[in-house]
Amino acid sequence: MTPELRTERLEFLPYRPEHEDVFVELLRDEEVCRWMGQDLVPEPQIREVFRAILTDIYPQGRFDIWGLWLAGRYIGHAEVKPTGNVEGHELVTALAPGYWGQGLGGEAVRGLLRHAAENLGLTEAYGMVGAENTASLAMCRRLGFRHLRDVVGDDGSVTKLLVIPTAQGGSEESSRTAAEATAQTPAPGAGTTDGPPPAGARGAEGLTGARGATGRVGAVSGQDLAGVVGGAGPAGARDATGTVGAVSGQDLAGVVGGAGPAGATIGEGLAGAATGEGLAGAASAGEAG
Repeated sequence: MTPELRTERLEFLPYRPEHEDVFVELLRDEEVCRWMGQDLVPEPQIREVFRAILTDIYPQGRFDIWGLWLAGRYIGHAEVKPTGNVEGHELVTALAPGYWGQGLGGEAVRGLLRHAAENLGLTEAYGMVGAENTASLAMCRRLGFRHLRDVVGDDGSVTKLLVIPTAQGGSEESSRTAAEATAQTPAPGAGTTDGPPPAGARGAEGLTGARGATGRVGAVSGQDLAGVVGGAGPAGARDATGTVGAVSGQDLAGVVGGAGPAGATIGEGLAGAATGEGLAGAASAGEAG
């Protein structure tokens, strides 16, 4: 069962039926979708994804997924789920644009790392960040993520696959130590801060953005929001199929009927979320600020 989590400023709350409209608003934002590496999905399909979270993902304990709240306001989305890009779990976060540049993305990732270590028993976690998302890459370096390899999508887009020991990013102090330890080997394109992004940095805040080899963001065997409806989930699905890593067709795109936002086929993309797992493969551990 997905637990409630808290950090200094944020509350991680499992979704409830009354959260549907704010969830839809977040995933209908063009900037959010752009940096999550997925197309805008029709509103009815996003609503199907949300309902699948409540009726499939939570009841079956597929993976942990939360809404992020700041002072009683919904500001974003977070997940910890198995990933098809490697053997392990990836982190996914997505913040509304109005909350970028305030260090909230890094705070959210640290909260996920603590949960991964203390509640899930994980020793390391992965993230994916689009190569052009320099703001999120800067945040990842600040937290101590290390670049493993580039993942090239079917459309030629490049996503950075990153890894971090879960014990390394759980606090501000450990993040500083990690940043110093990795100063000589920064992730490609990464900057140096976790607060306001470096001058000229581009991108959004959060771990999002990798299209993966198939679909949007590397789904785990059907684990992405996109693959939610019909076996595909948006974020980070196991079979690397789906916009956001859908499980078995798990991407937001594959959610409804197994087809993603932009014609994603079975587990590919935001739109396919109906029974799958994950938002948008956003395990990318990135934050623009």
